[in-house]
Amino acid sequence: MSTAFLEASSLTKRFGGATALEAVDLTVQAGEIHGLVGENGAGKSTLGKVIAGVHRPDSGTICIRGERVHFRHPRDAAASGITLVAQELALVPKLSVMENIFLGVEPTRFGFIDRSALRAARSALDILEFDLPADVAVGELRIADQQKVEIARAVVRSARLIVFDEPTASLGASDAARLIATMRRLAETGTSMVFVSHALTDVLNVCDSITILRDGHCVRSGAAAQETASSLVDGMIGQSLDTTFPEAHPPGPAAPVRLKVLNISVPGAVTDVSLEVRAGEILGLAGLIGSGRSELAHAIFGSDPHASGTVLVDGREVDRRGPWHGIEAGIALLPESRKDQGLVLGRSTTFNTSLSSMRRHGQSRLGFINRGTEASVTQDVAQRVTVNSRSMQIPVSLLSGGNQQKVMFGKWLLTEPKVLIADEPTRGVDVGAKKRIYEIIVDLAKSGVAVIVISSELEEVLGLAHRVCVMRGGRLVGEHSGGLATSASILNMAFGTSGTDGMELH
Repeated sequence: MSTAFLEASSLTKRFGGATALEAVDLTVQAGEIHGLVGENGAGKSTLGKVIAGVHRPDSGTICIRGERVHFRHPRDAAASGITLVAQELALVPKLSVMENIFLGVEPTRFGFIDRSALRAARSALDILEFDLPADVAVGELRIADQQKVEIARAVVRSARLIVFDEPTASLGASDAARLIATMRRLAETGTSMVFVSHALTDVLNVCDSITILRDGHCVRSGAAAQETASSLVDGMIGQSLDTTFPEAHPPGPAAPVRLKVLNISVPGAVTDVSLEVRAGEILGLAGLIGSGRSELAHAIFGSDPHASGTVLVDGREVDRRGPWHGIEAGIALLPESRKDQGLVLGRSTTFNTSLSSMRRHGQSRLGFINRGTEASVTQDVAQRVTVNSRSMQIPVSLLSGGNQQKVMFGKWLLTEPKVLIADEPTRGVDVGAKKRIYEIIVDLAKSGVAVIVISSELEEVLGLAHRVCVMRGGRLVGEHSGGLATSASILNMAFGTSGTDGMELH
């Protein structure tokens, strides 16, 4: 008898004329953590969604404990013990944490939701060691904590197989480590997991087996112990890849100040922050999740109406009564959450690419869009950011996370920005797409754009930035320049253990 919990054979899935999966096999043993790796667009998320009943395969079979099943809806998969923790969160912002966790399976008493039972069920979350406020609305939580709610929902429902699609992408290092420890404990209880991730180190550390996908095909499956990060990358892209950061020479002392920020404050998030970025300079903004990095970015851009302070681009003060004024002044913001803040998921790739530049390129006349002009300029920028031209007319929601990220870069390239703020620019992006995004950022700096890179990946900050500023508790607490920054020095500042607050280190 097979010990497999799930056996999928020859799964094929097409979206229109595009083939996302072609005759893919996958076997997940009971109590196994099975990694799925591949470049964006390789089919990882699609395979996970087919397993979880979100997508119905065009052909192929799925067997659970040796019995063939047909999932027409996620409810069917849930009835078989399978649930999905998706990369794009599916929560109701106005409902509380506990109400979201039990949404659809609420404990009731005499036909009414038993709220005392909801609170008592908090004990079921102890295995996660997540500090979640049970009665707070999910919409008030930061993205990392919203991700925890999704994970808690799967665990509380006693799923026998959980598909984790990029679960650590929105988590800081400590929360990601805690999640991986939780996955190990769940595996010890017999729960199976499919772990979709671009964090190859995490995959190698936690997974028992790994399947590599490329262009919708299975390259190979095998024991994680037989793989290395380099061998996984080679399998994902079919060749060795130089993952070093492109060289970005710092601007000279005569380079003009392109962006000047004076005394920016956001109630409860940012306090009296001032900084400058020169033309051609890449400034890294580091700090722990919740340090105020993203809030500062939105305050500079003009998308936070509660912010105060002054922003100047090329010496001219920017009207910050709304993001359109920031765009007109030459500021572009690539936000932390592409789903909630960056893209209109139900519209086409072309629409999303041209959304912020219709006036600049004369696409809108008398309230109408010139489709010919729109198609021409978006096709050009799609080639520049390496988004397949065949994807331009399909909903952007059907693209992989990495291609969605590149679409956001394309959108801002069309605005010809003077300042680019990139908040977590490679979150949920594979190694090949990362390399292209790094090249785009460096090319923009070389052209004279002032760039701010906000990233939780210290390697990314250190590899790209000419200068690094560190935030803690909503304030700038230190700065490194001259290539002297290290992971240890940045973390010391972020945690407040360096004793160098307010000092500039050269």
